[in-house]
Amino acid sequence: MKAKGMGFLLVAMLAGLAAVVLGTRWLQAKSAGDGNRIAVAAVELQLGSRIAPEAIRLVEWPSGSIPAGAFNDLAKLDGRVAITGIQPGEPVLESRLAPEGTKGGLSAVVPEGKRAITVRVNDVIGVAGFTLPGNYVDIMVNTENTGANRNNTDQMISKIVLERILVLAVAQEANRDETKPKVVNAVTLEVTPEQAERLDLARSVGNLSLVLRNQIDSNPTDTVGITKAMLLRTFDEPPAAPPAKPAAPRRVAAKPPAPTVAPKQQVCVEVIRGVSKVNECF
Repeated sequence: MKAKGMGFLLVAMLAGLAAVVLGTRWLQAKSAGDGNRIAVAAVELQLGSRIAPEAIRLVEWPSGSIPAGAFNDLAKLDGRVAITGIQPGEPVLESRLAPEGTKGGLSAVVPEGKRAITVRVNDVIGVAGFTLPGNYVDIMVNTENTGANRNNTDQMISKIVLERILVLAVAQEANRDETKPKVVNAVTLEVTPEQAERLDLARSVGNLSLVLRNQIDSNPTDTVGITKAMLLRTFDEPPAAPPAKPAAPRRVAAKPPAPTVAPKQQVCVEVIRGVSKVNECF
């Protein structure tokens, strides 16, 4: 009996040990997903930076939630350029990379058909340093109004010439995750070729100002600009007087009718002179 009991105990211990091993393997397989591995950033990848082999790694990822455009081969990412900032642990996706063959730097971030142009700014023009990469701005120029009368001293005008322009970089930094204001002396903007021509002309004929706008506001602005005369007239012009009430019509008294003069009664007599006679009336 004693030997039989020891046998049952040994079998129970082996069954328990097998259950622990199988349970451990099941939990490891469950936590590791379904055996799918995708590439994620091992370090922070800056906008415009080239991806080095040591900057990425493969991790297990559940097959039901693998994002579109993910990579499972690190060799395919060697030398690719990130067009957005990628934080450590984030999947490296095709949509966040520049086309193959693109070299690193800011030029990789400029979309096809667009251009990058840099304008000089100061702490006022740069909206006190709140103009950061990824923001949108309007460009306003203060210049001489060529349509004004040459004899008129009021020839200055301020006008918005470009709207909703994307800021690519401030100074030499293009990180769009930065939110701390920074006063710089140059801002790089993303424009079309036609907008680049207008901006280059605007900065040569007047003073530029950047007007920071809401990132989701895409409504166009239709203004005619403002001159000094229009500005001062807004504040100095006295309020318009209310329209005068029409005067009541004057009543003209009717003249009394002229008195009727009765016709005078005439008296006629017959006068005989010699052989002739005439009638004379008085």
